[in-house]
Amino acid sequence: MLLLYDAHRIMNPEDQRRVKKVKTFILISLAGMSFNASAVDSVSIEGGHGEGVDVARVGLQWDWNKQWFAAHGWHLGGYWDASAGVLHGRSGGPVNNDVADFSVTPTFRYQQTDLTTIAPYIDAGVGAHLWSRTTITENIRSGTAFQFGEHVGVGVRFGNRGIYDLSYRFQHMSNADIKAPNPGINLQLVRFQIHFN
Repeated sequence: MLLLYDAHRIMNPEDQRRVKKVKTFILISLAGMSFNASAVDSVSIEGGHGEGVDVARVGLQWDWNKQWFAAHGWHLGGYWDASAGVLHGRSGGPVNNDVADFSVTPTFRYQQTDLTTIAPYIDAGVGAHLWSRTTITENIRSGTAFQFGEHVGVGVRFGNRGIYDLSYRFQHMSNADIKAPNPGINLQLVRFQIHFN
């Protein structure tokens, strides 16, 4: 957080306003989660890669405990996903940085209402990411530390009461042209999750 404070002091006024908006968005998102640390519903670890970058993350999830469009044993639900990780540049060029990645993502999941032994699902979400620096490699330089991250995924819950969860996700991260450059990153991710309920 101290790094963000120091970086904020040397930015021009326009960038300072953008950073303030991002911080406000993240704080509002966190406040809207309506959870406490003791109510964590699951934990996750994920890893993967994209063009010129590897990624590793850990996360905590809080279920919304809502069921929409319930029909034929399936429903649409969702959860908050908070994660922290690292993006590692691997371009083969002179610039290869490790960049910390912090995110909050509301995620919708279409799933079985009563989990079977092997319970497939589809999920998707769009969230906010904050990077510790804007350059990962020579070709991956973003105009902002703030990034949008959207993903779609397929997975399966298994084990006693669906305690285990294994999924594949495709994720795209970019700053949505808030400020150039905006190269964007496409990631292929594998995620393992353990549910406590």
